[in-house]
Amino acid sequence: MNTAVQPGTPSGSVPRRKLIEVSLPLEDINAESAREKSIRHGHPSTLHLWWARRPLAAARAVLFAQLVDDPSSHPELFATEEEQKKERERLHRIIRRLVVWENISDEGLYREAREEIFKSTGGNPPAILDPFAGGGTIPLEAQRLGLESHASDLNPVPVLINKALIEIPPKFSGMPPVFPGAAEERFDWQRATGLAEDVRRYGAWMRDRAEERIGHLYPKAQVPVLGPGGEPTGKTMNATVIAWIWARTVICPNPACGIRMPLVRSWWLSKKKGKEAYVVPKVADGAATLGGRRVEFTIGHDPKQGPSKLNDGTMARSAAHCVACATTVELKYIREEAKRAGLDSVLMAIVAEGQRQRIYLAPTPEHQKAAQVPQPDAVPDQLVPTRNHDVDRLPMYGMPTWADAFTNRQLTVLTTFTDLVSDAHKRILADATAAQLPHGERLEAGGTGIEAYADAVATYLGMAVSNTTDDHSSLVSWRSSHGTGATRSTFARQAIPMVWDYAEANPLSGTAGDFSNTIPGIVATLERLDAHASGEATQADASSRDYTNLLISTDPPYYDNIGYSDLSDFFYVWLRRSLRSIHPLLFGTMLVPKAEELVANPYRHGGKEKAEKFFEAGFENVFARARQTASPDYPITVFYAFKQAELEKEGVASTGWSTFLEGMVRSGWTITATWPVRSERGGRMIAVGTNALASSIVLALRPRETTAPATDRTGFLTALHTEMDEALPRIREGAIAPADLRQTILGPGMAVFSRFSRVLEDDGSTMSVKTALALINQTFDSLQNEHDAELDADTRFCLDWFRSYGWDTRPYGDAESLAMPLGLSVDGIARGGTLTSGAGKVALIKPQDLDPRWDPAHDDRLSLWEVTCHLARAYATEGREEAARLMAEVKGRVDMDEVNRLATRLYELMESQDSSTAGLFNGLGGAWADVSATATTIRPAAVAEMLFGEEI
Repeated sequence: MNTAVQPGTPSGSVPRRKLIEVSLPLEDINAESAREKSIRHGHPSTLHLWWARRPLAAARAVLFAQLVDDPSSHPELFATEEEQKKERERLHRIIRRLVVWENISDEGLYREAREEIFKSTGGNPPAILDPFAGGGTIPLEAQRLGLESHASDLNPVPVLINKALIEIPPKFSGMPPVFPGAAEERFDWQRATGLAEDVRRYGAWMRDRAEERIGHLYPKAQVPVLGPGGEPTGKTMNATVIAWIWARTVICPNPACGIRMPLVRSWWLSKKKGKEAYVVPKVADGAATLGGRRVEFTIGHDPKQGPSKLNDGTMARSAAHCVACATTVELKYIREEAKRAGLDSVLMAIVAEGQRQRIYLAPTPEHQKAAQVPQPDAVPDQLVPTRNHDVDRLPMYGMPTWADAFTNRQLTVLTTFTDLVSDAHKRILADATAAQLPHGERLEAGGTGIEAYADAVATYLGMAVSNTTDDHSSLVSWRSSHGTGATRSTFARQAIPMVWDYAEANPLSGTAGDFSNTIPGIVATLERLDAHASGEATQADASSRDYTNLLISTDPPYYDNIGYSDLSDFFYVWLRRSLRSIHPLLFGTMLVPKAEELVANPYRHGGKEKAEKFFEAGFENVFARARQTASPDYPITVFYAFKQAELEKEGVASTGWSTFLEGMVRSGWTITATWPVRSERGGRMIAVGTNALASSIVLALRPRETTAPATDRTGFLTALHTEMDEALPRIREGAIAPADLRQTILGPGMAVFSRFSRVLEDDGSTMSVKTALALINQTFDSLQNEHDAELDADTRFCLDWFRSYGWDTRPYGDAESLAMPLGLSVDGIARGGTLTSGAGKVALIKPQDLDPRWDPAHDDRLSLWEVTCHLARAYATEGREEAARLMAEVKGRVDMDEVNRLATRLYELMESQDSSTAGLFNGLGGAWADVSATATTIRPAAVAEMLFGEEI
């Protein structure tokens, strides 16, 4: 095993600063993290659903920067600030390429990245551990970078996901498939492509056997045949049903009615213009043999006759109404009836695949009857928790076990597929034996022979079945606003809501929920995995596991954001049914372990306050334990995920954030960097708004020396001022968006605070983290003001004016009183192009209103304010190329680093008064690296005209 204590740093010397502790190309990382959300094919998230995954791009960049030295650590190689800046930019360029999804298979790029890591780690990089591995983002990216990767989690579901990502593929790397005839179809089976091919082949075999066994449960529908112009021909044809739309029902409590009333959220089936469709309920009387008085359903298409907001559905937030008698029915009654007798269901509509469109049909007795199948044997009868709001809607509405979340037909499908996993396992063993492959131990015992291989392929097949449960429960809803309609999975959000009218998808339709659509996602993921470096995934409690010789990079849970264990039981009960014989240790318990789960769950810990204390104490214990064996040569990295409520109410100065930092400091860590990471934004920074907050923050932390001295408030503030002033230019090298800068500077600020054993207040008490955060922000403001004094006079005037009057029009005398102390005339400033002056009135010109024909080559009074405003305007309205052209024109006449700094300053000044204008500067700051790089390739017009006489 590689260790975390041999980076090539001489014993007793000062540890080398890593790139993550100095500078990152943050905007590139954030932009690719956001773009990644739209990528599905080959993305590891398609292997199996898990919640709150961190973007792969962010994890990859953080791991690289966590291990690679910052150039300032090598003064023997990079003696000057300029040389260090140039080398830092080279490393940034590697990161910018690494975070692009399309480069995931670029062997040359990853070889280059690994060489940088090896160079900075003395040829012996540390093994990486994520003790809260979850969906496996960090362990997978560590392995992709050639690092020995370790993942652990208390929950068996993410442990299985991590085994499937990092542990199993390297065992069978380069092995051809065993499915008869498959190996001959290719010459070279690199990485895990052979394993992927067998998953594809045996998955198809399973799907075919399933159709043989349960295909009769899913009858075709008769749909009209249309002519060339879409006109009815009077003929019908068989069509595959995509889904059946059901409504739960309850007996109306009105004694004069007593009808079985449908509980419906919305009658709409499709809202696409020209393709509208909706359910039309009608009360029908009939003889007892026909079912007596009942609600029948037809399909309407005239949008003018469709449901309005006032009459759409029968369910409201707190009550329902009966379509027959209009009686209002409280949810309390529905819950009581659900628990007493259960909620029945009635078929409302059939969705079939027509000629290039969805066809909505009224229910038929044949299709109603097809769903009436008995419950199969051995279904998951484990109880659903009753006090966790993430899942308690099930028992609240008469579904006390996990099996109750599925219809009998769905249970039949899922038990059939889980049984087929065992059948496939037997077939794989037989085929591998026929191919005369070596025997050996089972997979869980560490084997690599045919027994282990059969276990491996069956593992992915079992995960595929588990994945389909997300599309095959009675908690799947119908989205009328999605094209011509589509299903919405059970976990459309990180909870299980109650669904009144649900969509039962056809598992053999070739659309969402079909096993044949789930397998390709797993295969594409396997084909893209870099299965060279070893990986290990184990089930372990982070508070008690060993951390020796392992470097941490982790994304821990955050308070009560997600009830992982209760939610994952939904999948666990099916994984246990199909894979217990293959992973007996992992699936030995009836449900996922819960008591030790590090989540602030109020019902588990006796209320919110006790739950939060449990979480904070447990979290601190984990990092105190990790501190005991931590190497001083590398920082650990931790993703801190904000709660949404925290973002909305308190932002990055929240109580939770300061409590988190306080725990880290108490655990013996020094915080050396904080980087805000976003994955929610879209488009350029200007389109995002100017007060957006990070969805998570990455911290770099090093173990604090046990001999660390104490200091007082004065000593802390003195060191804070000096070191933040030194850190700011380096931070800006990474093109930090101004909206992110205030969060980012907390890193060097907290590095000063947390390296002391404690900071003493004037009364002898210990300074709190919350006070330190406030002082860091004050110091940042002070530094901004100090730099203002070094600006050119026109820019200082504009800053003073904006602070005093914003964009308001004011009397000439107000301008004169600000201009005179600076040795300026108002008319002179106006000639500079930043001010309007006339009729005794003066106003600053907004960047949006500046003349787009501005030619800096013929402007004899350039100011930083004018240049910054024009660049921000150009970038926002005309894009990177135009902003770069202007930058190339003004280079050499103004200091571009000062322009970058002023963009941040103007964002800070304007964000609370004029968010749209502040957004211009945020956009420019975030794109600074791209604009600067483009500007270096452009020949300034003035130079071209002078040298070549070109007409520009």
